[in-house]
Amino acid sequence: EMLVYRGEFPQLQDAHDTVSSELKYPLAYGYACVGKVQGIGKKVNSEWEGKLVFSFQPHTSHFVTNPQALFPIPSSLKPENACFLPNMETAVNLVQDGAPILGERVLVLGQGVVGLLTASLLSEFPLESLYIVDGIELRRNAIKVEGQKSKVNKLAPGDLRPSTFDLVYELTGSPSVLNTAIEHTAFSGRIIIGSWYGQKRAEIDLGGSFHRSRIKLISSQVSSISPELSGRWDKSRRFEVAWQALERIQPSKWITHRFSLEDAAKA
Repeated sequence: EMLVYRGEFPQLQDAHDTVSSELKYPLAYGYACVGKVQGIGKKVNSEWEGKLVFSFQPHTSHFVTNPQALFPIPSSLKPENACFLPNMETAVNLVQDGAPILGERVLVLGQGVVGLLTASLLSEFPLESLYIVDGIELRRNAIKVEGQKSKVNKLAPGDLRPSTFDLVYELTGSPSVLNTAIEHTAFSGRIIIGSWYGQKRAEIDLGGSFHRSRIKLISSQVSSISPELSGRWDKSRRFEVAWQALERIQPSKWITHRFSLEDAAKA
């Protein structure tokens, strides 16, 4: 969203991309609508009326769509938690692409919404250590997961000391942070790049220790399933995992402000 807002959206030539490369403001954008079905057509099953649903729709007060574009929300989930479904699906995809192993050392750079969700899922693994890094104290202190198997160590960027990790996630949105990721990744370690940089550029140091390190740089994007998993996994199965994760993590606890659509500019 911020790439589009700032005019940094890339001109995509990827045949697999489903997002228009002509996105620019002003436009209706977004994909995290939650609400109740207020009316149905004559040929629609009456069970839909009044049902609480999720939809990948541009953010708006009302919209008209087909039942096939709606996801019924589990009765155990509050609407505020259901809004996080797209971000949770992204976090599930990031964890699957990283494939953390018992006893590994893991680092998550960036604690925006996707970083918080990813770190929350990782804390459920029996890791040797899990470190999160963010420059904003509010974000660093936001993660509190009940029953976590791994203690979460919280650091400001300047407090990250020389060390190496088996698995590193770059989720800051800043391409220059890739240098930090490379610097702190062990020999033959993995770096999962979940950030989308758009037209942003930065000098990346690939001429130092990286050249002999056999580090794997892995791009992770939620629009597809990893080829290693696609024989057994599909979007439906991954959504089911994401719904269950939302029930465990309850991300609505991170909401600090609420604004009406009319107050969007003020927000």
